[in-house]
Amino acid sequence: MKRDLMEILCCPVCKGDLELRVDVEKDEILEGSLFCKHCNHRYEIKDGIPDLLPPDFK
Repeated sequence: MKRDLMEILCCPVCKGDLELRVDVEKDEILEGSLFCKHCNHRYEIKDGIPDLLPPDFK
């Protein structure tokens, strides 16, 4: 996932801002998570792909 993507991403549940936590980064973010402070949901980033499915769909 490219860092520039953070400018357009929002929480799929409440449309709030997401906070980025990076665990592994090379040219782009490979592992980490996105956290919404408003609705307290966490979305994992694995292999550079953010999983933005709402918790009800998992």
